[in-house]
Amino acid sequence: MDDRKLEVLRAIVEDYVSTQEPVGSKAVAQRHSLGVSAATVRNDMAYLEEAGYIQQPHTSAGRIPTAKGYRLFVDRLGKIKPLSAAERRAVHRFLSEAIDLDDVVTRTVRLLAQLTHQVAVVQYPSLNRSSVRHLELVSLTPTRLMLVMITDTGRVEQRYVETPAELTEDDVLDLRRLVNEQLQGKALADAPRIIAGLDGLARPELRATASALARVLLESVVARTEERVAVAGAANLTRNGNFFAGSLRPILEALEEEVVLMQLLGRADSNALLTVRIGDENEIDDFREATVVTAGYGPGSVVGHMGVLGPTRMDYPGTIAAVRAVARYVSEILEQNR
Repeated sequence: MDDRKLEVLRAIVEDYVSTQEPVGSKAVAQRHSLGVSAATVRNDMAYLEEAGYIQQPHTSAGRIPTAKGYRLFVDRLGKIKPLSAAERRAVHRFLSEAIDLDDVVTRTVRLLAQLTHQVAVVQYPSLNRSSVRHLELVSLTPTRLMLVMITDTGRVEQRYVETPAELTEDDVLDLRRLVNEQLQGKALADAPRIIAGLDGLARPELRATASALARVLLESVVARTEERVAVAGAANLTRNGNFFAGSLRPILEALEEEVVLMQLLGRADSNALLTVRIGDENEIDDFREATVVTAGYGPGSVVGHMGVLGPTRMDYPGTIAAVRAVARYVSEILEQNR
């Protein structure tokens, strides 16, 4: 395919996205500076249609892009439409005002939905990809402790420990020092092995308590590895409902399932900076008519993913720029708070 045919395809995608109407050869020739006649554009469109990049929705109409056409458009996208300076300032200010990790995620998912006018999904930082920033032990009664684990991504896990013997203030200080010496800065993936040896490192009179503490720590690290996600902008999907051939109900129902949402964002071990899946490229049957744009985020390395879902008729340059920019800002916030 030569450059002119690519330009014709680009013009059809851009016009269809902006006007929501099938695009004819005369409109392409008039609106875009291609330097050729409408007849030449018509020949190029015939080629594109035969190759499966555009299609005619009904007789006597212009042409609209197919999923294959959108894919080529995205793959050959020369320019990503950047956020304006005002948008960048607004995004940075809105996210920097977050008071904790939950607030960061809530603000992020709302912001993505507002910027892209699509359904937004944000995965909380994965415990499997995090490390321990600090462990706090607070004495509630002589035989009951509160354990608080804070990860490098700001995620907080809180548990209670029933101790087999009464503890003094010095005992609590010793246990706090022990768990932080052994676990602070360690990856949570390596934590179970370290936790298993905690009781052997405690003073003899504290070993039974250290063993009880280790069991609760393991619960925090191992049993709480389920992933959490936040969703916003489902109403945007209904506004774009006429661009889905089938019913929206299966998509809306799928968005209520966390397992499906995790599949939507991609495999948890994926380190791809940005991914665009169009139509049948989506592994989930309910999303075969949709486009999903996702990006990884994290302080230095990927600890979670975020993205948007919408019809294949999407403002790809703007959506890709918004997802990429928001992921970068969230990464910076997490890095600053490590």
